[in-house]
Amino acid sequence: MAQSVFVFRKSTRIMSGGLAELWPQICIELAYDAGDLLVFDEETGSVIDISPKHPPVSHVADPADTAPPRRGRPKLGVVSREVTLLPRHWDWLSKQRGGASAALRRLVDDARKAQESSDQTRQRQEAAHKFMTAMAGDLPNFEEALRSLYRGDAQSFDQFVRKWPDDIRSTATQMAFPEG
Repeated sequence: MAQSVFVFRKSTRIMSGGLAELWPQICIELAYDAGDLLVFDEETGSVIDISPKHPPVSHVADPADTAPPRRGRPKLGVVSREVTLLPRHWDWLSKQRGGASAALRRLVDDARKAQESSDQTRQRQEAAHKFMTAMAGDLPNFEEALRSLYRGDAQSFDQFVRKWPDDIRSTATQMAFPEG
């Protein structure tokens, strides 16, 4: 999956899209005035350190190609690790359909599905927080906007960011409340 970025010069968003596709334009902007340029990872909200000498990697080597052989069933993606449980847990697991490993996989899958929405919300909030801290930390109502972000209150968030520069406001809102 291609890494998507937002590129800001001071408080203006000058471009957004895939890092690999934007790379030539980013290098031109860096040559123009690197001090005012910030590149943010759209997914995490983190600032990306960009150097024209080190273009983005278009192909990441598969860790399986370089890793030593492992126990388990590597062709299926199965990795063997140790799990420590109390005897009553092992007793319960041994009575489950498919044995302990299958029961643990089902439990983990069920928990992942149940937590998926809250995990996505938390990741979105953390990304927006990082972006806002870098771009709006000194702007009016910053702390109030953060409180609204973590409460999930889009209406009050909008009120607090209203006087921020347009591109910072719209990007923060897009990251914080993408469905709105």
